[in-house]
Amino acid sequence: MTLTPLPSDFYLMESQLTEREQEAIAALRAAMEPMRAVVDEHWHRDEFPMDVIPAIAATGVLGHSWEETQTFPASAVYRGWAALEMARVDASLSTFVGVQNGLAAGSIGACGSPEQRAEWLPRLASGEIIGAFGLTEPLSGSDSARGLRTTARREGDEWVLDGAKRWIGNATFADVVIVWAKDVADGQVKGFIVPTTTPGFTATKIERKIALRMVQNADIVLEGVRVPESMRLQRAESFRDTARVLRLTRAEVAWAAVGVMAGAYEAAVRYTSEREQFGQPIAGHQLVQDLLAKSLGAITACIALCVQVSRMQDEDTQDDAHSALAKAYTTARMREVVAWCREVCGGNGIVTDHDVARFFADAEALYSYEGTFQMNQLIVGRAITGRAAFA
Repeated sequence: MTLTPLPSDFYLMESQLTEREQEAIAALRAAMEPMRAVVDEHWHRDEFPMDVIPAIAATGVLGHSWEETQTFPASAVYRGWAALEMARVDASLSTFVGVQNGLAAGSIGACGSPEQRAEWLPRLASGEIIGAFGLTEPLSGSDSARGLRTTARREGDEWVLDGAKRWIGNATFADVVIVWAKDVADGQVKGFIVPTTTPGFTATKIERKIALRMVQNADIVLEGVRVPESMRLQRAESFRDTARVLRLTRAEVAWAAVGVMAGAYEAAVRYTSEREQFGQPIAGHQLVQDLLAKSLGAITACIALCVQVSRMQDEDTQDDAHSALAKAYTTARMREVVAWCREVCGGNGIVTDHDVARFFADAEALYSYEGTFQMNQLIVGRAITGRAAFA
């Protein structure tokens, strides 16, 4: 399958992928296109289109990070382009994959034992089971490293979990949730694979969101939830291991932010080519072209940044500050671009009929999740100065 250049890939950087990777991206793009027909309706209904999960799983994107499940040796750069391709159709679909593959499977891939990887990664990659990632809490977001309140207490061969989690994507329909809790014995954060059918586990959907409305975020309550020692992630001994999972996924969130920009930009170009004012399509007006050119410039710069940070991941030279800068910079540019694209659509830019408004709204969630802009800036600031400006 031939890969046609994206209108938003002005410097044709996707062509730097290997031939096999380009074929996979072309197949992914072909699989994603039919999903455009359902995303707007489900966005308004605040529901996730469960019927698309088998089609997503069939592309291989749910397992391309791990040797046990990848269909070919996929680079981090390829995985980034895959996140972009999904987000340019819909940010919620990209987020679903980010939770399933990056956070849930990522926790097991990075912190699980060989036995846990063998048991759970293939089931997550096939879509047989759905996963979620439970770190953020009602009173703990940016300070999760120290402020985690959910506790884990060992009793014989079992662990007892108590606490609450908030903003947990996929949690209302997930089969398992990776729950991060503080061990009362040593004060260290540990991870647990928790089936959602476990007594004492409840998940309640968060309502009235203005962004990522298709993503089923939930409040989770854990009341005396018991899991066996075999369900504790055997290689997660402290928050450093949790942070390792987040670093691996943060760069892909940066890629998804570029995808949101690309989706908004491509929709804006279509709209301005069709909308006529003063006797001609508004695409011929100078100020419209200025906004489109600025949008394309920002997208192009962010693609270059994302390609390099993913190359560093492939070379094992990427650290927290590199992924933090990528996430902070791209999401800041994303906010500008979706605003410019909404602007060129005038009043029609505030209805979802032309797609731009959905990208405009969803951008707000990407700006804040996987580390707020400010926290990521402070991670970079610590790398620059050697001094932490947060507790």
